[in-house]
Parts: sequence; structure tokens; C-alpha cells
Amino acid sequence: MTNGLRLRHLSFHSPSREPATIEFGAGLNVIFGASNTGKSFIADAIDFMLGGKGPLREIPERESYGTVLLAVETHANEAFTIVRSTDGGAFRLYGGLHSTKLPDGDGTLLNEQHNDKREDNLSAFLLSKLDLNHKRIRKNKRGDTQSLSFRNLARLTIVNEEEIIQQRSPLSDGNRVADTANTAVFKLLLTGVDDSALAVAEKSPEEQSKSAQMDLLDDLIAEYKRKVKDLSGPPAELAEQLGKLDTSMTAQTELLATSEAGFREMSGQRRGLIRNVEEGRNRLTEIATILDRFALLDGHYASDLERLSSIEEAGSLFVALGPKTCPLCGSPPEHQNKLECDGNADRVVAAARAEMAKIKLRRTELGETITSLKKEGAAFERRIPSLEARLSEVSQRIEQIVAPNLRRLRTSYKELADKSGEVREALGLYRTLQDFEERKIHLEGPDAGGDDGNIGVEAELPTSAVDKFAALVQSILADWHFPGADRVHFDLKSKDLVINGKNRTSFGKGLRAITQSAFTVGLMQYCFENDTSHPGFALLDSPLLSYREPESEADDLRSSDLNSRFYDYLAALAANRQVIIIENTDPPQNVRESDQTVKFTGIPGQGRFGYFPREEA
Repeated sequence: MTNGLRLRHLSFHSPSREPATIEFGAGLNVIFGASNTGKSFIADAIDFMLGGKGPLREIPERESYGTVLLAVETHANEAFTIVRSTDGGAFRLYGGLHSTKLPDGDGTLLNEQHNDKREDNLSAFLLSKLDLNHKRIRKNKRGDTQSLSFRNLARLTIVNEEEIIQQRSPLSDGNRVADTANTAVFKLLLTGVDDSALAVAEKSPEEQSKSAQMDLLDDLIAEYKRKVKDLSGPPAELAEQLGKLDTSMTAQTELLATSEAGFREMSGQRRGLIRNVEEGRNRLTEIATILDRFALLDGHYASDLERLSSIEEAGSLFVALGPKTCPLCGSPPEHQNKLECDGNADRVVAAARAEMAKIKLRRTELGETITSLKKEGAAFERRIPSLEARLSEVSQRIEQIVAPNLRRLRTSYKELADKSGEVREALGLYRTLQDFEERKIHLEGPDAGGDDGNIGVEAELPTSAVDKFAALVQSILADWHFPGADRVHFDLKSKDLVINGKNRTSFGKGLRAITQSAFTVGLMQYCFENDTSHPGFALLDSPLLSYREPESEADDLRSSDLNSRFYDYLAALAANRQVIIIENTDPPQNVRESDQTVKFTGIPGQGRFGYFPREEA
């Protein structure tokens, strides 16, 4: 194989921050280290820059970066750089390798949509570098064909952390409608022969109508596949996530109801205390006003008593002096009529004394009332501070504990409800996509596939080629010291490897990751050894899951030497083959010391923190 691609640099550029770049070389490249440092994002970004649909997955670290560069060179030493916005869309092509600085000029515009009839799109450009342009692949059993896109090749060379553990054939992407085309691409890489020679009889009007409907369904399927690409997981995981969300929402509803009941109870207490304090203060004001008035009344009583006392005293003196001329009528004593004259001193004195007695009684009653009011006022003065203290305590508890807790629970419930809505919407997208795919299968008729859950379309893979490929994969697994790799063959029905009599998909996820890696690396090796076309590189995200998260004892390889054998094999590959490994677990010491090994520490100040430069606080 003389043609192929080699990735050289991936870099992100921002107007306000330094570029984030990573370099790749020929042969083995390893990126390892802490979680959440951008390792898997590198795989996503490379796929994105090789024609994957945008926008690029959003992570906080790349927020201010808007431009992506992927520098590539061919095995014929032709160098070029692809530039794209993080939002997706078309590409711009520049000559040479660019990474730390944006290239000058406008470059050459390359559309993102594949079109084999034009050369101004990324897929056609990349395929031309592999001598695979204008190739056609079979898309159904009837013999209809479609043009080969670089995206058909990318899924066999870039295996992300989700795909590497899937319980399906490496030739299947979960879409049964696309399985025929995927298998045809595999055949093309194994044999170098495409399906251009397939002849199809002229379609009847009914078949033309079906074809138009299928073209529409193809467009709808492609659109919905773009939508589900950025979802958080496959349907089974989403359904499990929805169940957990419903359980959490039920528990949250109970907590929220309890919290709201507590809030209402304490709010009622606060309203009662406010009412009591206000009533107490109002009563105090009322008592003060009444006491002021009663003080004035008491003053009047005192004034009246003084006046009456003066009258009594004057009258008594007048009587004591004996008969005198009447001071009122002027009658001499002998002519005075005490019954008719108002100047009867005895009667005046008696009346004054009676009036004084009445006033004294009233004044005594007034004094008792004043004393009672003062006692009531004193009681309120003692009670109001305690009520205010209790009110302050209740208000503080509501404002600092109950209300914030209620707001937090409401926010949490809203977040759960929003997430539940998103998951339900995602499941709806998957159901719609599945419905479109089933409609297409139904339109294609019984030739489109079976109902037995397998791929169901005959791929017409040549037995000699798949046997040779299986033997190569067996030798790779044996070199890696994979347990039980004595017999490996390729099953034409399941379109997958059978290892020592056991279907590859029957292994645990850790062993599925290893065998998927062997399939991908084996396909690249096969193409090089048999001089057939291949993109020239393989990218594997988390192939050594058995060393980090084994599902069971049978899936646990930590006590074996597969880790070191795996890296030794890849490190010994010829320089015209490129493998990029992304892992959490540490590679062997000799690999860690390689110039093409990068560790993301996730620790500020210790080595490289992550893919993106850490923004200082």
C-alpha cells in the first residue's frame, strides 16, 4: 500500500488564549492520564475534522476556541492543513503543516457534504489521496449502489470509547439499513474491488416511486442520525437513565412536599407572631393614650376637690361667725328665709361635701383603672420583646434555612424535570429514527434483511479474504497474549469474529474493547500487507478497559502481561502505519518515555494539565 494519511497536528485557536495543540508522529502515539482532561475530546475532534457532523461537542475548556486545525501528510510526503469552525460547516484547505499559527489567506473551500460528482468537498479530496475517489459500494441486496464517502472509512479507523465496547459487529453502526454498505466497504478494503460493476435492471414506475421514498427516508435518517449523535447514550442507557430520573423525581417530590409543608407551618407561625406583636404594640399605644386622658381627668378631679374644699371651708367659717347680712341677697338676719335663699351656707356646705364625696369615689375608681392599665401595659412591655425575639428567630430560620432549602429543592426538581424531558425527547428521536429505518427496510422488501436480529444481508465477502483476515487477527491476539486465542474465524452471518468458538460480542466489555482493537489494527495491517487501500491510521479510545473497569473475573486482565504486549506490538509497527491510543491507565515505562507519548496530569503545575491550557483564576 503506497497511499495513506498520517495525522500530524490537532490544534484549537482562540482570539484571547494561547493555542491548544497536540502533535502526532508515525507509528505509535499514546495519550494517557487523568479523567476529564480532554483525552476523549481529541478523538471527537479528529473525527469532526475528517467530516463528522457539527457542531463539535461542547466542553467548558474550549469555550473561547472557535477554530480547529488538523494538519495531515500523505505517505507521498504531501502536506496540507484542514481548517474548520467549531460550529461545523465547510472546511478550508491550506498547503503545508500549520498548528501554532493560523494560515494566511482564504485557502480552498471544501464543502462538508460528500459529492462524488464534484471535487470541491472534503470527502472527495481525502478519497483522492487514497486512490479511492469515484468508488461505489453496494447499499442493498437488490444491487443498488452508492458512492463511497470518506465517512464510510472513518468509522473503521476511529473507534471512540462508546463504540469500542458495543455488543455488535465492528461493521455495524446500529443502523440495519446501513449494514450492507458497511460490509461493502469492508470488502473493498480487503479486496481492493468496489461494486461499480454491479448491474441493476431498469426500475419500474413502482420501483422508481419506492426509490424516491427511500431517498427521502435516507435524508430523514441522516438528519436524525446527526441529531442522536450528540445524545448522552444509546437507547438502553437512556431508558435506564430515565428510570433513575423518575425514581429521583419521586424522592425529590416527597422531600419537596415535606419542605413546603414545613415552610407553610413556619410562615403561619411568623404571621401569628407578627399579628401578636402588632396587637401588643397597638394595645400599648392605646393604654398610653388612655392613661394620658385619665391623667387629665384626675387633674380635673383634683381641681374640683380643691374648689369644693374651698367652698366647704368658706361656708363653715360663714356659719361659725353667726347671723350676718346675706352676701347674696343682702337681707339682714331677721329677714332671711333660708329655704328660699341660695345663700344658705349650711346647704352650700352640705352640697359641697356631697359633691366632694362623689368626686373622691370617682377618683378612687379612676386610680384603680389607671393601676390596672399600667399593669396591663407593663405586661405587654415584658411580653413584646420575647415575641419579637421569637419572631426574629422564626424569620431567620425561614430566610436562612427553610426558604433556601426549599429553593434548592425546587431548583433540583426543575433540573431533574428538564433532564427527564431531554431524555424523553432523546428516546423519541431514537424511536423516530428506528421507525424510519424500519420503513426503509419494509420498502426495500424481503431482500433488505431478515428479522433474526443479525445483519441479515448477504455481503458476498470472499471466503479466502476473510479467512486470511481472521488468521491475521488471531496472530495479533496471540502476540498480545489474549487468553484463549487459539482459534479465530470470521462468521459471514454475524459479520464478526468468533474466538475459540465464542462470539466476540459474548465477551465482557473489557475483552470486547481488546478484540475490537485487534479488528481495527488487523484491518490496517491486512491492507498494508496486501497492498489495498486504507486511510493509513487507526485511533482507539480506551482499548485497555479490562485493566481499569473489568466487568467480572473473566474480564479482568490486570494480572496478565497483555498491557505490555499490546504496546510492544504497536510500537514495532512499520513507520508508514500510525496508531493513536487514548487511555486512562499508564502504559509501560518504555512507552511513557517515548517522545510520542503525552500524559495529561489533571494537576496544576505538574506536567501538562490537559489538552487545553488551564486558564488561571
